[in-house]
Amino acid sequence: MQGNIKMHTRNLDFFYGGFQALDRISIEFIQNQVTALIGPSGCGKSTYLRCLNRMNDLIPGIRVKGRVMLGTKDIYDPSVDVVTLRRRVGMVFQKPNPFPKSIFENIAYGLKVNGVKDKAKITAIVEKSLKQAAIWEEVKDRMDESALGLSGGQQQRLCIARALAVGPEVLLMDEPASALDPIATQKIEELITELSSKLTIIIVTHNMQQAARVSDRTAFFYMGKLVEVNSTDTLFTKPELKQTEDYITGRFG
Repeated sequence: MQGNIKMHTRNLDFFYGGFQALDRISIEFIQNQVTALIGPSGCGKSTYLRCLNRMNDLIPGIRVKGRVMLGTKDIYDPSVDVVTLRRRVGMVFQKPNPFPKSIFENIAYGLKVNGVKDKAKITAIVEKSLKQAAIWEEVKDRMDESALGLSGGQQQRLCIARALAVGPEVLLMDEPASALDPIATQKIEELITELSSKLTIIIVTHNMQQAARVSDRTAFFYMGKLVEVNSTDTLFTKPELKQTEDYITGRFG
């Protein structure tokens, strides 16, 4: 396996009350690569993704066992500040969720929360983030307008820009294009490819063609277990296990 490991989990178990949703998941995420998590609905992909920036902490009665390492630090260590963690490990959700604020304020918000006061600096970062998210040209003359007036695809790129503004090292994407039309989806996929030169990206997708197009590595989940993880090319053309092959060829799932 090439490259530095940016993040990894070791024997990660996750419980909602008495229900075990994840069973001993160990995956390594390589810096500046895109890893896709695939598998049928309810197999634990999104639960796993949300473990990587402690989004599940908000749910009562959950338990986590095992390790989730960002660099050399376990993110579940009591000394970890969750706000700082979520700045380093950003997240983009399935449905675009812009704040009911102006386009500018959507991007500036996270910077202000993190204590950036210099207006010129905020303005520069807002512009840079919107450019990185490939939406600057569409919104540069509308910065004071409500973000809710944008199309779904534009809103999703705005949410990506918002995540980028605070300078994350890892970007988690939970089916970021599933609510979008094919043209908007293509823009998001192109963006993922572009951003991977700067970030480590982990994407949950139901769409196997999408996983094949955007990812370097793919992990196949089934019933809360990791069945197989490999380079995307290998997993899709020469999977090691029949279960993976059956899912990929549409025999079940």
